[in-house]
Amino acid sequence: MSQDFLFGPAPGGTEASAPLPGQEIFATHSGSPLAARMRPQSLDEVVGQGHLLEEGKPLRRLIEGSGEASVILYGPPGTGKTTIASLIAKSIGQNFVGLSALDSGVKQVREVITRARQELIHGRRTVLFIDEVHRFSKTQQDALLAAVENRTVLLVAATTENPSFSVVAPLLSRSLLLQLQPLDDAFLKALAERALTSERGLGGRISANNEALDQLVLLAGGDARRTLTYLEAAAEAVADGGELTAQVIRDNVNRAVVRYDRDGDQHYDVVSAFIKSIRGSDVDAALHYLARMIEAGEDPRFIARRLIVHASEDIGMADPSALQTAVAAAEAAQLIGMPEARIPLAQATIHLATAPKSNAVIQAISAAQADVQAGRIGHVPAHLRDGHYEGAKNLDNAVGYVYPHDDPRGVVKQQYLPDELEGALYYEPTEHGAEKRIHDYLGRLRNIIRGKRR
Repeated sequence: MSQDFLFGPAPGGTEASAPLPGQEIFATHSGSPLAARMRPQSLDEVVGQGHLLEEGKPLRRLIEGSGEASVILYGPPGTGKTTIASLIAKSIGQNFVGLSALDSGVKQVREVITRARQELIHGRRTVLFIDEVHRFSKTQQDALLAAVENRTVLLVAATTENPSFSVVAPLLSRSLLLQLQPLDDAFLKALAERALTSERGLGGRISANNEALDQLVLLAGGDARRTLTYLEAAAEAVADGGELTAQVIRDNVNRAVVRYDRDGDQHYDVVSAFIKSIRGSDVDAALHYLARMIEAGEDPRFIARRLIVHASEDIGMADPSALQTAVAAAEAAQLIGMPEARIPLAQATIHLATAPKSNAVIQAISAAQADVQAGRIGHVPAHLRDGHYEGAKNLDNAVGYVYPHDDPRGVVKQQYLPDELEGALYYEPTEHGAEKRIHDYLGRLRNIIRGKRR
């Protein structure tokens, strides 16, 4: 199989005459999007990612054509993964093959590897670029293992999903994992300024004031591609020689796109930050992450479920009404749906974030389960067993049981735990909120029940 089969014939040509795909797969024309036209042509044009591109770093060596290690590029959209692949393609040339997980299967992968073996006989190494590698099935990823391990191909894979969850462990162990960081505002601003003046970009057709650039960067959220996409969209509304203003940007790009994948890494990161902010009693941070989830279209039922769990896990008896509020918010969300459900969800978030905190409930049940799992179970004491059937008394079941309500205190000395667990303490209340009241009298209760004092 030839590499051109993977990408189709060249425009106006035939499959037989199509060039082998090297840097050509990143080729642009006058009608290409601004983000594609402004893709860096050399390392000098790359902004950000200095931690990966310094002298001597594996990725820099790869771009310069001397690297030996396969790499997995992991980072949010618009951080330079495709740019890095294009620079590698430029240095490797005709021995560069690109595949997309969206339209390539195991067959295509194996054909590339077969071709790579033939090239290796002639001393030519093949670099295989796979975009969106997290979309490859386990079988597709497994097909790469031997070729990567034997260096039949040098793999450059890109993914927006955490490879720890989306890439099979054997492939991870055979590759360097390089994490790209979102670009800061200064880098994005510099990128926009370059696009305004570059002949590959807008060529000085318009100018932009600082307020406009700041607005552009704010909406882009660390994404270089989005910065240039928004710039291009807004520039269309400005006549030649005119100035791009913040208002023009707002008129053409009316809101920021929230980076949040309900099935991916961002989902777990934001939810984690949401719960930890509530646990830490930072109500403002909790509302921020709630807003991010709402704006990204998260299922309100999922948010409500997390609030219910948190109400018991991190608040518990310090404020028993927290669970009631969380359950009520979940029911409200189910009944009214979005967008109105954001209000009871916000109310529950505020209640939980400002409530006194205690993890004594989850600590108590976890300790009790640990004993059960370890085999510390024992027999139910005879006086606690069911005595509501014929012959129960002959077995001593329920014999000797003391009815607490017969005592004016409502509490009596009586063994409730199995013999094997005598003296076990699971619930240790804090002195936070309503739990302080429990803390003050629980010791007295236990002393009466266990006969330490009357």
